[in-house]
Amino acid sequence: MIELQELQKSYGALQAVRGISFQVRPGEVLGFLGPNGAGKSTTMRMITGYIEPTAGEISVMDHDVVANPLKAQALIGYLPEGAPLYGEMTVSAFLKFVGAVRGLKGQELEQRFNQVTSQVSLRKVLQQPIETLSKGYKRRVGLAQALIHDPQVLILDEPTDGLDPNQKHDVRELIQNLSKDKIVIISTHILEEVEALCSRVVIIAKGQIVADSTPAELAEQSRYHKSLFIRFSEEAAALDKLGQLEGVMEVERVDDKSFILLPEPGASLLHPVNSLIQDEHWDVEELHIERGRLDDVFRRLTKEDAA
Repeated sequence: MIELQELQKSYGALQAVRGISFQVRPGEVLGFLGPNGAGKSTTMRMITGYIEPTAGEISVMDHDVVANPLKAQALIGYLPEGAPLYGEMTVSAFLKFVGAVRGLKGQELEQRFNQVTSQVSLRKVLQQPIETLSKGYKRRVGLAQALIHDPQVLILDEPTDGLDPNQKHDVRELIQNLSKDKIVIISTHILEEVEALCSRVVIIAKGQIVADSTPAELAEQSRYHKSLFIRFSEEAAALDKLGQLEGVMEVERVDDKSFILLPEPGASLLHPVNSLIQDEHWDVEELHIERGRLDDVFRRLTKEDAA
């Protein structure tokens, strides 16, 4: 597993990471979240051995990253933010070069090259110089270099950045398949990606952990958990009557046809709202209970005045 104990990183007077501790086990997909400047990329770079911590310990599969960086790095596939690549090399030459650096050769290198380029759909551009590729294809080349040596640990910084919706779906499916026997850490700003991929979420703000839970448990902390969304077929003046219902704490207007009803603690709104719809003969297009919103919880935990 990966284990961080009281990890710290300072740049002079600036303390970027302030005593972070957590573990990640095989089979887990950890979403590592935080606002810009929270210390996410710094932490990921310390796990990979790219930069040394000021204090604390990091181990990857029982290898101390500071004392034995090469042994730890041999087990890690890393896709950094921006995926820096050798632009003048072709995709084929670059990936075979990375595979050779990782210790692959001969038939083993060829097998991994063929498998990875198929997995991330790069077969059409193998002979193109990387600098001529679109942002989406460059991102896929970055993902391929992280996978070429079949690592036990994958650390991915914004893995679907620049990809179109179909490509994002393919990469998410690939990560889900890979996670069955690997440790995967994903840093992303796309919260729907967290819900789709991650079994666990760690949120940091100002260099410290402010949440460590499952996506479902975090969503339950949202003010929208168990709220009721209602959309009328046409513009409706229903705000007053909805707000007067027992158990309704607040009504938010989404647009002229849509409202969100936030319940008082312990209240259930579905039955009274259904009764009101029938009594008023309203024509309703959509009615559903919300599970809660990760973006709402994320903002609350990471806003500037958070404790």
